[in-house]
Amino acid sequence: MLVSLHAKNFAIIDEIEVYFGEHLNIISGETGAGKSVIIGSVGAALGAKVTKDIVRAGCEQATVELLFRTNQERVHTMLKEQEINFEEDEILISYKITASGKSLFRINGEIVSRAFVKELAGELIDIHGQHEHQSLLNKSKHLEMVDRFAPEELDGIKKKLRESFSRYRALQKEYSEAQTDEEMRLRELSFLQFELNTIEEANLIPGEEEELMREHKRLANANTIQETLSAVYRLSSEGGESVAEQLGYAVRQLAKIEQYDEKLADLYANLESLEGMMHDFNRELNSYMEDCEDEGEHFAQVEERLNLVNRLTTRYGTNVAGVLAYAQECREKIEKYENYDQYLENLRKDCNKVEEELKELCMQASTLRKESARELTVQLAQALQDLNFLDVQLELHFETLENYTANGIDDAEFLISTNPGEALRSLSRIASGGELSRIMLALKSVFSGKDEIETMIFDEIDVGVSGRTAQMVSEKMAKLSRKRQLLCITHLPQIASMADTHFIIEKTTDGLRTCTEIHKLEKDGEIAEIARMLGGVQITDKVLESASEMKALADAKKQEVFASKSEKC
Repeated sequence: MLVSLHAKNFAIIDEIEVYFGEHLNIISGETGAGKSVIIGSVGAALGAKVTKDIVRAGCEQATVELLFRTNQERVHTMLKEQEINFEEDEILISYKITASGKSLFRINGEIVSRAFVKELAGELIDIHGQHEHQSLLNKSKHLEMVDRFAPEELDGIKKKLRESFSRYRALQKEYSEAQTDEEMRLRELSFLQFELNTIEEANLIPGEEEELMREHKRLANANTIQETLSAVYRLSSEGGESVAEQLGYAVRQLAKIEQYDEKLADLYANLESLEGMMHDFNRELNSYMEDCEDEGEHFAQVEERLNLVNRLTTRYGTNVAGVLAYAQECREKIEKYENYDQYLENLRKDCNKVEEELKELCMQASTLRKESARELTVQLAQALQDLNFLDVQLELHFETLENYTANGIDDAEFLISTNPGEALRSLSRIASGGELSRIMLALKSVFSGKDEIETMIFDEIDVGVSGRTAQMVSEKMAKLSRKRQLLCITHLPQIASMADTHFIIEKTTDGLRTCTEIHKLEKDGEIAEIARMLGGVQITDKVLESASEMKALADAKKQEVFASKSEKC
């Protein structure tokens, strides 16, 4: 569940800290008080993109922190995979955005990506925005709802289906591209053979370009190397002033006195060793200089080889390994073209085999979806009756697509009739805004029995409803809150009266700055707020009496709901 929210310098929020309760949390207040800003801060901390304008004017940054508590194994596994520590099942999600637009997410102190936060949020909370019910008008969303309701078995089938469809498309593409006339095939074969011969004649060795470049660099600077080494050789071994001669003289001098002291003997031994090393250095230097003589022909050979390698890598690959890989591709294509009829036949058989596999997976998915759809429509129809759809008829209509897709061959659409005698029709043709809101609430209540998500937020789910229908919506939410923590922004007193915890949002100003504040209401405050919803500007004693009665009736209804342990949401 969502334990708390802390927001600072977010839009018109100066600083708030809210501790939410279990079951049904109601958030109410005057229009424009900032209720949606509160939900917006939650969304931002859970990965929703916001602009830098969200930082309160005059501030350097805005921050939001959400504290969750959950024992879901899936959530724990995700955190462990990211090497994020957690204690007592608590998860602290922190979000910061600067006035320049830079944002940063942390979970339990560890920096994480926005993508991971959004993925984790999908397991922790379900946010129903003000206009989400409009998604019901999008026919493509209906099949998603069926799949969400279906058993886990469908997920495995869909994974195999995607893999099979990918292979099918690749084989189809290869088969289509392989369809060519004889003359074009022979031209392609001749060209491939020419390219392969060119590469094979070069006898390339993996990695040789690096060795050639090193050798070319040495040979291109041969004169400079020779001149420098000659100068070094003169200093180290030639003439009476050379290092070798000077060391020899020093050794001979120490030899005269080394017998008189052990320390002198040690110095003599070290100097004698140094003289030997100097002679070895001079021999190796002389040998290197002799090897460097007359390398003009070798330089020409290296340069020619390097030019050949460069031409081939420019044409066939970024390096020798790439050229050799291209040569292998040529061999494979040549083999195909030389055995063209057999290649096409094998390709056709592979296509047919994968298509049969794909068709079987599509049928399995379709069968499972239709079975799930029947149960979904039964549960959804019952939930709709609880929301004052007195004579509702509901059906999921399936059609078969002409072509395979990565999601199968099913196209599904909800058809509904809300009045006796009316034919089943598309939601987009008959449903009003209030009806869509109730249908979405019914779906949420049905899915609550399938999902492990512990917290749900409803931002004005009550749009377009009133009277008896509003009362039934409030009762449905009370039932739903038995299994889930609910946060609900509402303008309806019927829903507000069902609150287990009630918060009021108010906008204040000192004439210079405007702030949104949120406070938890006690019993008297709840009744006063319900009265405001009932009575508008003037709150009379009779309005307060009505509000008190509404709250008492709601409390009695909740007791009835909580006592019905077996009652479905």
